[in-house]
Amino acid sequence: MCSLEKHKNIFILRMTGDGEHRFNPEFMDSIISAIAYVNQNAHQASAIIVTNDGKYFSNGLDLEWMSHDKEIRTRAVGDKFVELLAAVMGLKLPSIAAVCGHACAAGFIFALAHDYRFMRNDRGFLYMSEVDVGIIIPPSVMSVIRSKVDSRHLTEVMLGGLKYGAQEALGKGLVDSTHGSSDETLGTAINAAVELGKRKWKGEVYLGLRLGAFPEAAEKLGIRSVSVLASRL
Repeated sequence: MCSLEKHKNIFILRMTGDGEHRFNPEFMDSIISAIAYVNQNAHQASAIIVTNDGKYFSNGLDLEWMSHDKEIRTRAVGDKFVELLAAVMGLKLPSIAAVCGHACAAGFIFALAHDYRFMRNDRGFLYMSEVDVGIIIPPSVMSVIRSKVDSRHLTEVMLGGLKYGAQEALGKGLVDSTHGSSDETLGTAINAAVELGKRKWKGEVYLGLRLGAFPEAAEKLGIRSVSVLASRL
């Protein structure tokens, strides 16, 4: 499942254990619950970091769970995944994905939903496998991908199903930096979170600016923010 801890003024959400961290409703509910707690206490923190144990950040949707009563469970997982993405992009503080393993399909999309992505250099790849496994991504989820992947690379990411190591991902702008180990990746994320905290942003302002930067994702995911009008205007 996942754990949530406070390191000074930084929340660290960890997907625990050595498994593939595949998304089924129970697992996603645990993450959504943790994110909701962080959002309620966003004024006490500078950022949230999401990271993983083991060799997988996340290997995507739980296809085995979905194979039983397929139609109903597929719909349930899809709806819950949209809720998960909305929870991340609806945070009132900066979010950092410390990707310390493979991030495939929905796991890749989950990482993309964060404001920043740091990746371990010697383990893992990013991979959008839907073209291989035969899954059509709905518009709400696709809006996140289009918001975060440069239009020059969308064809190869989505239709080519290419696998990107850390250096390739950095070159394509899919991650912001790469690091030599899980400890180094998380350590860099913590340092970045400390620096972000020095800005002392107001939560509603930060959220409003994020949603303004990615309006399609905000609309498709149904995220709303309180309008903030500067007193000088």
